[in-house]
Amino acid sequence: MNIGILGGTFNPIHLGHMRAAEELRQQFKLAKVIFIPASIPPHKNTAAIIDPMHRLKMVDLAITGNDAFISSDIELLRTGKSYTIDTLRELKRLYPDVDFSFIMGTDAFLEIQTWHKWTGLFKECEFIVMNRPGSPKLSAKIIPEDISGEFQWKARKKEFLHSSGHSVSLAQVTGMDISSHAIREMLREGQSIRYLVPRRVMEYILEHKLYQK
Repeated sequence: MNIGILGGTFNPIHLGHMRAAEELRQQFKLAKVIFIPASIPPHKNTAAIIDPMHRLKMVDLAITGNDAFISSDIELLRTGKSYTIDTLRELKRLYPDVDFSFIMGTDAFLEIQTWHKWTGLFKECEFIVMNRPGSPKLSAKIIPEDISGEFQWKARKKEFLHSSGHSVSLAQVTGMDISSHAIREMLREGQSIRYLVPRRVMEYILEHKLYQK
């Protein structure tokens, strides 16, 4: 069984996240996609990030009705910063018979050298690098130069094969110019966010007065 992992702050989750996950689920024949909210993201300003339990609840509301989407609080239960390599290793320990594919955007992948124990990530699972609005164009030069010798480019499959046997696949997703940052700004300015987030998520945000002045 192959399961996709979509980690993120989800502050808040929006339709861009949902659509990308659905397209990649079909394209890579993923049995499930796990949405994993980060507790303390290492690369983001935590001042603008609301309580993680609110973010987990919004993920749960967003994925209701899609049996292929599930959520996990695995990073919320750990203390300290949410490091991807720790999450991958824990998931593999819990589910030894599952093949995992970690989903991320091009912009994040281009900064992977700043991630905790980043060179070890490629030994843990497959990677799916998706192109989103405003991201640099996908190309065969995306692998950091200092580890490029560990990969072979497979043009037909649009993937890099790592020496561990895992791959880094390149994928296009439908462009939806939606960002969590823009949604937060709209809420602070009293603007409608209808049709940018799932209806249940919008109702939860308004009920709990999240992101508003």
